[in-house]
Amino acid sequence: MPAVTVENPLTLPRVAAPVAAHTRPALAVATAPSGFEGEGFPVRRAFAGIDYKHLDPFIMMDQMGEVEYAPGEPKGTPWHPHRGFETVTYLIDGTFVHRDSHGGGGVINDGDTQWMTAGSGLLHIEAPPESLVLSGGLFHGLQLWVNLPKSDKMMAPRYQDIGGGNVKLLTSADGGALLRLIAGDLDGHQGPGITHTPITMMHVTVNPGAELTLPWRKDFNALAYALAGRGSAGAEGRPFHMGQAVVFGTGDSVTIRADESQESRSPNFEVVLLGGLPIREPMMHYGPFVMNTHAELAQAFEDFQAGRLGTIPAGEH
Repeated sequence: MPAVTVENPLTLPRVAAPVAAHTRPALAVATAPSGFEGEGFPVRRAFAGIDYKHLDPFIMMDQMGEVEYAPGEPKGTPWHPHRGFETVTYLIDGTFVHRDSHGGGGVINDGDTQWMTAGSGLLHIEAPPESLVLSGGLFHGLQLWVNLPKSDKMMAPRYQDIGGGNVKLLTSADGGALLRLIAGDLDGHQGPGITHTPITMMHVTVNPGAELTLPWRKDFNALAYALAGRGSAGAEGRPFHMGQAVVFGTGDSVTIRADESQESRSPNFEVVLLGGLPIREPMMHYGPFVMNTHAELAQAFEDFQAGRLGTIPAGEH
């Protein structure tokens, strides 16, 4: 980790917050509980325990792995439905195959992202390729759920394949951090992901002892999740480490720092930074459906059971 990098970050465009920017405080740090998803792959529930008012427009995020599979062990998910939101799958190590009943799909490898807008509904499956099942190997990634406003919940499904080579690479003012901008705008730089809900998503690598301060839209929320290593967040330097999420308060810049000493298995502080424009609508989430009312959830289940969200291709039941 990570898959997409450069030999010399100082060759990249540099991003820094204005000197007069107000740094957002770190309001809370939450530790992600561990569990299992799909056919049994290990996950950390990154946002568990965080009030939705701090997450909106994000719903949940799972850190998948990091796990070293033996031959025959790699697992995925069975066919399952979604309606009313977007799933963003970012793969750091390994290979995953996505297919859906709307014709979208493809293979993602180290550093790639798949952005699936479920909209009015579809069925999809995520699984390791047969070659990885046979060989085993390292698997590590994220899946983020992004809510859609009521006006977009029943839009036609859409699929985006964002190769790792297409992410926008940036660096901090002193070159001490590498930024991989997957979606959204950062200081005039644009990530490749096309979003219905305005968000910013990036994976940053911060060198030991380095500090990263980024400009941040005042009307966005701000969240950080540590994939590996340890450091601190906010002007007050609130500590957080691998498997912990930070909720930031208000302001127009975000600061994280990496501790001088890092883990032997991860030489740098690896963090996902997220921000989005809150939708501020009722959010009803049950299983694979995210709607505005209980009646809409009931309709989603009825449509799924009636086969109106799509059908599994022949021979794959």
